[in-house]
Amino acid sequence: MAISIPPQSTMRPTTFSATPATKVYTILAVDDKPDLLTSMQSLLSLYRYQVLIAPSGKEAINTLQNNTVDLIILDLRMPDLNGHQVMDYLAQHHIDIPVVVVSGESSFDAVSRALKNGAYDFIRKPYVAEELLNAVKHALQERTLANDNLAMQEQIKHSEHLHRFMINNSPDIIYILDKHGHITYLNDRTLSLINYEKSDLIGKHFSTLISEDELRKHPYTLNERRKGSRKTKNREVQLKRRVQYSNIEKVGTLSVSFEVSSMGIYNEDPISGEDVFAGSYGILRDITARKQAESVIRFQAYHDLLTGLPNRSLLKDRTTLAISQARRNKHKVAMIFLDLDRFKIVNDSLGHNIGDQLLQAVSRRLQSCLREGDTLSRLGGDEFALLLPNIANQENAVAVAEKVLSVLDSAFHIDTHDLHLTGSLGIALYPDHGEDMDTLIKHADLAMYSIKGNGKNGLTVYNQEMSNAQLSRISLEHDMHVALEKDEFDVVYQPVINAETGSLKGFEALVRWHHPNNGILYPKDFLAIAEDNGCIIAIGEKILDRVCSDIKRWKKPDLQISINVSALEVNHHGFVELITSHLAHYNVRGSQIELDINENIIMSDHLQTIEKLQQLSDLGISIAIDDFGASYSSLSHLHRFPINTLKLDQSFIASIDGKPKKACIINAIIAMAKGLDMRLIAEGVETEQQYHYLQNLGCQHMQGHLFSKAVSYSLAEYMIQHPEDSLKTFPENPNIPVLAN
Repeated sequence: MAISIPPQSTMRPTTFSATPATKVYTILAVDDKPDLLTSMQSLLSLYRYQVLIAPSGKEAINTLQNNTVDLIILDLRMPDLNGHQVMDYLAQHHIDIPVVVVSGESSFDAVSRALKNGAYDFIRKPYVAEELLNAVKHALQERTLANDNLAMQEQIKHSEHLHRFMINNSPDIIYILDKHGHITYLNDRTLSLINYEKSDLIGKHFSTLISEDELRKHPYTLNERRKGSRKTKNREVQLKRRVQYSNIEKVGTLSVSFEVSSMGIYNEDPISGEDVFAGSYGILRDITARKQAESVIRFQAYHDLLTGLPNRSLLKDRTTLAISQARRNKHKVAMIFLDLDRFKIVNDSLGHNIGDQLLQAVSRRLQSCLREGDTLSRLGGDEFALLLPNIANQENAVAVAEKVLSVLDSAFHIDTHDLHLTGSLGIALYPDHGEDMDTLIKHADLAMYSIKGNGKNGLTVYNQEMSNAQLSRISLEHDMHVALEKDEFDVVYQPVINAETGSLKGFEALVRWHHPNNGILYPKDFLAIAEDNGCIIAIGEKILDRVCSDIKRWKKPDLQISINVSALEVNHHGFVELITSHLAHYNVRGSQIELDINENIIMSDHLQTIEKLQQLSDLGISIAIDDFGASYSSLSHLHRFPINTLKLDQSFIASIDGKPKKACIINAIIAMAKGLDMRLIAEGVETEQQYHYLQNLGCQHMQGHLFSKAVSYSLAEYMIQHPEDSLKTFPENPNIPVLAN
């Protein structure tokens, strides 16, 4: 028979606070009446009990075997196993769970047997909800109190054992001295920490553990008489550790660092009631590992972790000292700034592990160039600094720099790779170029960048013009932001022709900066700066917008315009969306655009870069490698990218005139392009000899001053609309078609 649960408005959980909020009890309700189980589950769930139900005794036992239960509500009358049998099962299997019997069988024998079997309470059906909830609550509370009491008894029972265990298993030495300083107690850690048996030390004076010098420095540290706030706390001392030498039969001692905390022990005089000093209690903590860690931390604070070389902080200290000595002795100090050329390519292509090993190998070679007293420092990445104190003149510094270039000249054997590196070095001297480290490094850095801009792999000494160039660069950076606002950037078009027919194949879009003071600036004058300061993104967007706009006005679907894009643009998160949105806005086909990327982009082999270029290729956009062959490249990387065109670097084209051996590289590149079914464009064609050489090898597409310089939009439009008027022939050779400017 099921009971009727009163509405929630009349049954407040606050009347029967079931459990603390941090504990949710699980109750198993067992009854063969489904409607009663459902109503009981609903009632108990209102009070945040988790309720499991079982319609029979057998199901109850199965539930107990698979679940943790805090209390059982049990019916006695059930067809398979009755409630008494379930309680017998609990007793036989030593399952200690409180049971509240809820049953219609209320005879004295039934009640008596249930209580004898361990039932906490007996409630007669039909039950009153308040009575059941109170029984459940009190049973759980009693069980919780019993468990807490049992735990407390166990804790008290084992407290002494635990105390001894903690003392003897403490990581520290715990000792007690009598009032004369003799050792009366030691825990078991003495053997493992200082290699003394307790029996060797008990009764001995504490001075046995420390040297005479240490005793003079700390006469009252271990045998502290003070207590409270004046007691000794965390003071470092040196203890003697006994050591057995393996090669000779001799026992010695080793001084090791410990940290002591000690205090006086006082007993009350039974007659006067005053505190009487009885001895000292202390703890000795082995801090050897901490001292070693502190040593490592100090090393790390002043050294580069990869190479072990001094870092910028230690370099600054040594530079300050070197300058002070040089000032007194009227000598010079040299700072050499070294940057490894093209190291990033090694990192990107072979991985950072190989790059790290290469830096370690470089640092070892560089140290062979040092004199006694010199300092080699790694400033970060592939940048190093050499401090040369006490030098007589500039020539001495140049000699060391030349030695550095020489030791870098031979290959580095890293793993299975033979790697070749060069370096760019800048030199600054005290007092000629600066009187502190920051100034010397800044000027040496400027000198190094001067070498970088002039072909790398060399050295130079700082001069004032380099600072002027730096100031000019800063000024140009400022002007660049203004130029973007005032729309000072323009696009010109260099024709790409079919060398056999002289027909116009397309254009390469080139940017020009109409600077208000400096006149027309070419890409070589400002694009590197734009990449460094991030303006290349905005400039690239202006070029793309202008090209798409011009393509729309020309209305020549077969005409293809190539646009140069930098690695910074490709890596920008909105690169693909920028191009696709412009194509859609101007209704331009993907096949009318070709993107020229640098070889370094494909050498990075980043999956995101490949995915971006593949998305654009899927739209019909051609991908070209610009200045192919000028940088380190790999055919395995070439295959991973959707490349359509190779643009032969003009340095190879220039080699055709008078350098046939070097020009042979062109033969290989053209053959490779044909084998890979890629279009080849020769850039920078300027002479008849270059034209014929390339044409004989089957290079169909060319561009360069032999055919046409870059032209304005209006001239490009005229060439497109009047190809018969714009075509002419080279004056000395009528077989060479040329576009008239």
